[in-house]
Amino acid sequence: MNVDAQNRDAEAFGVYVHWPFCESKCPYCDFNSHVAETIDHAAWADAYKREIARWADLTGPRIVTSIFFGGGTPTLMKPTTMQVILDEIAQHWTLASDVEITAEANPSSAEIETFRAFRSAGVNRLSLGVQSFDSAALKFLGRRHDAEQALRAIDESQKVFARTSFDLIYARPDQTADTWREELSKALSLAGEHLSVYQLTIEPGTEFRRRKIQPAPEGPAADMYELTHTMMNAAGMPAYEISNHARPGAECRHNLVYWRGDDYAGIGPGAHGRVREDGVTYATEEIRSPASWLAATHLAGATQARTALSADERLDELVFMGLRLTEGLSEPRVQAQTGKTFDTIFPRAKVAALVAEGLLERTNESLRATPAGAQRLNSVISYLLT
Repeated sequence: MNVDAQNRDAEAFGVYVHWPFCESKCPYCDFNSHVAETIDHAAWADAYKREIARWADLTGPRIVTSIFFGGGTPTLMKPTTMQVILDEIAQHWTLASDVEITAEANPSSAEIETFRAFRSAGVNRLSLGVQSFDSAALKFLGRRHDAEQALRAIDESQKVFARTSFDLIYARPDQTADTWREELSKALSLAGEHLSVYQLTIEPGTEFRRRKIQPAPEGPAADMYELTHTMMNAAGMPAYEISNHARPGAECRHNLVYWRGDDYAGIGPGAHGRVREDGVTYATEEIRSPASWLAATHLAGATQARTALSADERLDELVFMGLRLTEGLSEPRVQAQTGKTFDTIFPRAKVAALVAEGLLERTNESLRATPAGAQRLNSVISYLLT
């Protein structure tokens, strides 16, 4: 094992690149995504270069362990644009010898044809937004592909990339545990090393919220959640985070950067970042409007806000993210960033009560949610922190 791999967990640093454009806006999506008739790819490539250089000045020398292209639909950018971005990152920071470079993609025929070009540009992990293998469900979710295209995309991606993943959405209106069992069985027969399995949530500002769409009721949704974990465990792909499952060693390293509380640069319209300087964690946010972000890169830069987080604010973030992980919240990491131990953060009586109820487990260096606790995580966290 090389030195970079040995130190990855302790010294992880990620770069998130946000591409804000999509072919269409899905009715459940609350991400910063936009439909544009024309895109000046050369202008956008130059803008990312300028912003990467500014970020590198801010962070100083770092070893980049993961790069994630999200959106939007980043595989709608030209492969040459992605190559420019990756070259610029490599020029300003040092890439780990085993750096993970992920791009999100949709199963449209146009994107399938570009998989090899993105692999040549440097992408070594592909994450497909499949969402369902039922064409009627895909139509309801506003997806542009059908079940046949989803199957083809999975097959093509696994031919091109050594590491792949795809997403599914369950707890849709009127969905039952039986129909979900059938769909998940199909997914497991196709999966490589990683699956992301999300319950449908109706977020403010989305088309589904305006249409008053309701996901599956709490009881059936809980049954589907338990079924998911039972089937995934049996298939050798246990959860490492509430909605993410992987074969051992195949976890998404970039997402672990977020959940473990490591530093990352957030580049692109609306992107968020977290960087520590002199013991203080700074939260950054880039300008959200694509046009305004593009223009700002020619001026003083596209960072809209850079806020020093108090120890309590950072603690809240670490708890909310860390308890989503199966490995749990690391006390040494919390202490390194906030100066506080678990005994000074969480009342012992509250921890003991949650442990007695089978919702938490306490070890010498971590606090983790049990499967039952993970289903009630918001309530568990609220109880701990209030």
